[in-house]
Amino acid sequence: MPKIETMQKQGGTATATSSRRAIPDTTTDGRLVVDVWLSYRDDPSDETRNVLVEHYLKLVRYTAERLHARLPSEVDVEDLMSSGLFGLMDAIDAFDLDRGVKFETYCAQRIRGAIFDELRAMDWVPRLVRSRTAKMERARKDLQMATGRTATEQEVTAHLDVTPEEFAKIKRDSRPVSMVSLNRKWYETDSSRDVTEVDVVRDRRQESPVSKLQREDLKYLLTRGLSRAERLIVILYYYEEMTMKEIGVTLDLSESRVSQMHSSILARLKAQMQHRTKDV
Repeated sequence: MPKIETMQKQGGTATATSSRRAIPDTTTDGRLVVDVWLSYRDDPSDETRNVLVEHYLKLVRYTAERLHARLPSEVDVEDLMSSGLFGLMDAIDAFDLDRGVKFETYCAQRIRGAIFDELRAMDWVPRLVRSRTAKMERARKDLQMATGRTATEQEVTAHLDVTPEEFAKIKRDSRPVSMVSLNRKWYETDSSRDVTEVDVVRDRRQESPVSKLQREDLKYLLTRGLSRAERLIVILYYYEEMTMKEIGVTLDLSESRVSQMHSSILARLKAQMQHRTKDV
């Protein structure tokens, strides 16, 4: 008879042997865990397995939270727990009571493995690229510790014993496109509401008010002191990006006359800006 089935009763209290003490005492419904294990071994059913899953669910949460502490904040701990739950169910199905092994020790590796498998599936960067990137970073740290300064790319290339082309490819692959959650906390505030990424994301479709004011000031500085025709030539050529011929048609001037006036304007503006530079 297996050790797991050997019991000693003292004063009406069931006490498991050393193999049985490796398993927690009771489940949430008050039954001995060892009895649930024996029932599941003799007659596997979803109901019995669910009792065991519920009892050992705290191991999944503990493992998921420990791994989550080393991962980016956009990784949800609940997603890790969902993956670890499949590892727990696989561990329950494959666990052999007769071996006398503590289930917590056995299932911890299965839970971690299931979570790692899910993380690898979520990562679109090949494992070979990750491995080469980690090797390059280790080389940088080794050289920095040896020389006491930041290692150059030539030194890292020589340390890795690769060609400059291979190093350039490793460096390029080490900066893949990544996804960032806009709900990730940007920084904490004194109020109850934290500032998230979406609150500070830059809208490149709109022009910065500061840049707009600077452009207006520069336009005023350049066109100040010019006649109406000269001002229009500057604005149409540099701001509206019209050609000399188009400007001539607009101002009822010949293309050569517009070119002549443009050259004269540039000479005057150059002298004016040099004068302002001396004043500054």
